[in-house]
Order: sequence, then C-alpha cells, then structure tokens
Amino acid sequence: MATAEQIKSLVRSHFNDDLEGFYTIALQVAAHEARQGHKALAYDIRNIVDTERKKSGPKVINFPKELSGLILVENSSIAMSSLVVSLEIKERLERIIIEYRQQTKLKSHGLKHRRKILLIGPPGTGKTMTAKLLGHELRLDVNTIQVDRLVTKFMGETSAKLRQIFDLIQQEHGIYLFDEFDAIGGDRSQENDVGEMRRVLNAFLQFIEQDTSDSLIIAATNNPKLLDKALFRRFDDVIYYENPDEKQTKNLIANVLGTYLPKNFKWAEILNVSINLSHAEIDHAVRDGIKNAILSDKNKLSERDLLITLKERQKVHNNM
Repeated sequence: MATAEQIKSLVRSHFNDDLEGFYTIALQVAAHEARQGHKALAYDIRNIVDTERKKSGPKVINFPKELSGLILVENSSIAMSSLVVSLEIKERLERIIIEYRQQTKLKSHGLKHRRKILLIGPPGTGKTMTAKLLGHELRLDVNTIQVDRLVTKFMGETSAKLRQIFDLIQQEHGIYLFDEFDAIGGDRSQENDVGEMRRVLNAFLQFIEQDTSDSLIIAATNNPKLLDKALFRRFDDVIYYENPDEKQTKNLIANVLGTYLPKNFKWAEILNVSINLSHAEIDHAVRDGIKNAILSDKNKLSERDLLITLKERQKVHNNM
C-alpha cells in the first residue's frame, strides 16, 4: 500500500486544491505499488490519472470558423500553491483574484476590477503558468492565442483576426493569453518595422482600449524592450518575473520531489548548481531525476543523481 508520506501528500494536495500535484503523487503511489509487485493496481492507478488528465486537457476552439486552430482552450488544474515566485508577485495575483471575485461590489462604486495584465520576464519563470493558475482559481477557461498563426503576410488579415478575437473576448467569458506578445506589440519606431505591423499594433491598442468585457486579457513577453511604450498604459497591471532565488529554488525542488525527497538532504551543492536556471529548467531537471529513480527502482532521489540532471540543464542553459 501507499506509504504514510504519500498518503499525507495526497491529502495536502487535495486540500490545497492542487490537482496537478495530486496527479503526481498518485503516479508515485502507482510506481511504489509496481515495485511491490502489485502490477494490476499500479496499472489501474495510472489509467485513472490518464483518464482524468485527458478530461481537462487542451482542445482547439472551433468557433468562429475563421479562428479554428488559432486559439487553444484549456481547463487548468494548476493551483496557486504550485507557483514558486516572490511574495510580492503572489500578493499582486491575489489582488487580481479578489477584485475579480468582488467585481460587482467594485462596479457598484463605479470602479472596474483589474483584468488587463502584462507579464514580463525571462523564459520559464512562470508567466504562462500564472495565466493557468488564474484560470483555475477563477474557474475560467484559459484561451491561448497562437501568435505565430495570428501574424500573416497578407495585408489586413492579421488585424481582421485580431478583431474577431476581441469579439470573442466580449462574447465568451474567460482568460485570453497572448504569449510571445512582442510579435504583435513591437515598437512602432523601429527602423526595420513594416507598415503592416504598425497597423496591427495600432489595431491592438484600439481593441484593448475599447474592450469592456469581464474577461481577463493577459499578454506575456520575454523582451519588454521590444514593446511599444504606448502598450504599457493600456494594462491595469505590469508584473515582472525573474529566475528563482535560493529560497525559491529550494521550495521548488522540494515541491516537485514530494515523497522522493530524502531526509537530511544536503542542499548546498544543489542550490549552487541551480544558479541562473529558470523555474522551468529546474522543474525539468528534478522530474528527469525522479524518472531515473523510478527506472532504477529507488523511492528517493539522492543529491548525486539530482546533481547530474541539474548539470545537464545548466550545460544547455550556458550554450543558449
């Protein structure tokens, strides 16, 4: 049967409303049962998790027809407890959540809840994850705009698609994420800019300023210097993300390891090797280590084995 630590972790993830964490611990239980020779039980647990994950997985929106394949719709299971960022960022996200939940009270005083958010920071620092956790906390679908498909070479087509997207934002209540936003929000003064992209940016500025829906519009970028200055005042909040500090790195590793974290874990070298890695890079390294532990029939991940996968990620990071 599941270990005492696994059972406690399952209970904690349930009451923290952390569905993804619950799935992870359940799969760890399945791996534990497989090692005990309970193959059928392990298979059943994995099958249940896979089935539930598919129910909330991403799908392609099919309305309107012209936007087919352009917007991915996801019912997120990522809870606030899964995001490892500074206290300041968490407090600002909590304010967005509180204002949304009490928007009627604000409107009765002639005020609007903050719902146009610009997220800025290096890749893998939690910007996309933020949109998903807001979707989970507010029980809203997360609609991710495929910006690479939005921008086309045909004059007027990108602006026309933008208009359709903002019509959808008005009609279909949810969270709308423009990832890699600098592709359409570039500075209009750049010498290498073309007239069509200026028109696209002007259209976006007009649409977001005129938008009166209750949907949350989130734009995320890794390159704030490329953004047109006029964009910043169109957003209710601008939140800056950074790579994790030492404390955040430790919390992130411990959260992902879960029951694979051994007692008396020696953190010093682990934290030293993790310097300059993003949240996503650390997350991937830890999960790679857990997979290696599972395949080696281990129920804990040693410092030595985690160092191997962290150094692999550090090598890739340094060569980027």
